[in-house]
Amino acid sequence: MNFQRGQKKEEPEINLVPMIDVLLVILIFLVITTTYSKFSELEITLPQAAVTDEDHESDASKRIDVLVSAAGDYTINRRPIKFTSIEGLRDALRSAVHNQDNPIIVISADTKATHQSVITIMEAARTAGYNQITFTTEVTGASQ
Repeated sequence: MNFQRGQKKEEPEINLVPMIDVLLVILIFLVITTTYSKFSELEITLPQAAVTDEDHESDASKRIDVLVSAAGDYTINRRPIKFTSIEGLRDALRSAVHNQDNPIIVISADTKATHQSVITIMEAARTAGYNQITFTTEVTGASQ
């Protein structure tokens, strides 16, 4: 039985204020606990070149000079070489070493030589078992 016939029923309503409060608390929690990644630039410290007479004299007997031209031609100890694979360059390095213990591979590359040509020399030296590799640099402003 309905004793309140003349009265209107109240429509249920959704109160949005508590829901907004809960969402704001969740948002604040996520902002506080999130870590932001900051991408930084790669810092590179390049070595300085210094030439002394002692460096040239002490290691001259163990030194293997490998030159790379801008065209990609290779020279080992002033002898041009041709090869078709890294194994061929490795064999050329081994023949230039003449059974020396722990030779120093000195790479001199033209400014316009590709990076891959230098990497090829480094890979061939690694596969040959030579771990002492150095690069020549151009000293500017110094009298030679």
